[in-house]
Amino acid sequence: MNLGSLVSESRNPQTMDLDALSTLEMVTRFNEQDARVAQAVKATLPEVAQAVDAAADALKAGGRIIYMGAGTSGRLGVLDASECPPTFGVPHGLVVGLIAGGPGALLKAVEGAEDNPQLGEEDLKALNLTARDLVVGLAASGRTPYVIGGLQYARAAGCKTVAISCNPASPIAREADIAISPVVGPEALTGSTRLKSGTSQKLVLNMISTGAMVKFGKVYQNLMVDMKATNVKLVDRACRMVMEATGVAREEAQAVLEQTGYEVKPAILMVLTGLDASAAEARLAAHNGFLRAALQQ
Repeated sequence: MNLGSLVSESRNPQTMDLDALSTLEMVTRFNEQDARVAQAVKATLPEVAQAVDAAADALKAGGRIIYMGAGTSGRLGVLDASECPPTFGVPHGLVVGLIAGGPGALLKAVEGAEDNPQLGEEDLKALNLTARDLVVGLAASGRTPYVIGGLQYARAAGCKTVAISCNPASPIAREADIAISPVVGPEALTGSTRLKSGTSQKLVLNMISTGAMVKFGKVYQNLMVDMKATNVKLVDRACRMVMEATGVAREEAQAVLEQTGYEVKPAILMVLTGLDASAAEARLAAHNGFLRAALQQ
């Protein structure tokens, strides 16, 4: 495929004079381009919803969500994966981010790593991939060999696969069960896909992981009730969540949280049902951790 023919590599006629603009004019032009991203993502929402369901199904089956990409795309996957344990209280390794060239490529580009489809396969083999896992390939161009190799191996292993790219009908889209292709148009800086393409991928990943965790019982109302209270700020947030969900004063919320080791879900259940800590934990376990279902029992 000729790279120059890709939407993400073509020149943007509205930014041909970047180097001649005043600073305010320049950032205004960037902002005008960025404003198009959410609409491009909106057009892909049916496919994003399919990916959310596939991710939730993988988690419920005991599988993992595995992102893989190169460069900016790879870094965005690693970022999303790394934020799931503190936000949703899931173990490390349930959501995994792979980047071509390995962890060192997060900080410094590893030249040529993305051009080897075998590396994508090897990275998935190293994770002991199973058919229960969901593999999400990320490539703004949609043609990164590392991602193509990974998706082909994942499909052969029986995994459900998702491809996220910014070029329609891309090679990775053809390799995946679900293709999400927000067409954001040419970048303000030609070919610099860390801009609009990267932003669109970040928006899609936010929805996939957050949506999957909602459907996996990690959210009550719009509260992150499985968050781990690992510092002063998060202890305060845990307190506020119990207060918001139950209407009790801070002192009572604090007292109940001390009985649950600052676990928010059983604390809310205790306040609203009168159960003690161990009974609240047992009821949650009986409902697979879904607080709403435990409250409706």
